[in-house]
Amino acid sequence: MSIDLHDVGVTLAGRPVLRAISAGLTEARVGIVGRNGSGKTTLARVIAGLVAPDLGRARIGGIDLATDRRAALATVGIIFQNPDHQIIFPTVLEEIAFGLTQQGLRAAEAETAARAMLGCFGKTHWAGAATHSLSQGQKQLLCLMAVLAMRPRVVVMDEPFSGLDIPTRMQLTRHLDGIAAQIVTVTHDPDHLHGFDRVLWLEGGRLVADGPPATVLPAFAAQMRDWGESDDLAHLAG
Repeated sequence: MSIDLHDVGVTLAGRPVLRAISAGLTEARVGIVGRNGSGKTTLARVIAGLVAPDLGRARIGGIDLATDRRAALATVGIIFQNPDHQIIFPTVLEEIAFGLTQQGLRAAEAETAARAMLGCFGKTHWAGAATHSLSQGQKQLLCLMAVLAMRPRVVVMDEPFSGLDIPTRMQLTRHLDGIAAQIVTVTHDPDHLHGFDRVLWLEGGRLVADGPPATVLPAFAAQMRDWGESDDLAHLAG
């Protein structure tokens, strides 16, 4: 699968958020790093087809997902930073089955597929559980299962490990390692991108570096340390 970004520009509330972003992403694991406000989340939403660029174009497999929602449902899934912003149904089974019905499955077929997904993760006993009763890590796993049940070719994750403890992060990472779909992970923490194939670094809505993690991440970490050790706070306005 190829994610093709060509001179992508996005303006929100009169402020440029992304500026002339171009990249062709074919790697299995792609990371997007940057400080808060750098445009990472907006770029993730552009890739997922949730935000249409004001300038340029964004396509996955040649399809403009912002204008073809049916193709978007079949091609890409997104996991948000806060699972409470994503989970909408009262029970686990309903939450997983919903996306499948949106793809055209009948209710009974969707329920069967949802139960099968729970079985893949050893969570069949969760089927009737109330979603509000789950821990933060369990909710993130539920969101992952709901997305994977739809068999997307690309999974976009926006700060998926934010606020999770170390054991939960390790468990979710193991699940993600076994996913065949292309994964695009947005994070401000370079430690979350070990083993990735490619990293994009955004700053002020611009792409300032693009390459292998061994090249991009040390430069990113060094810049963050320099700013953190500086008494000049002017850069925080970005």
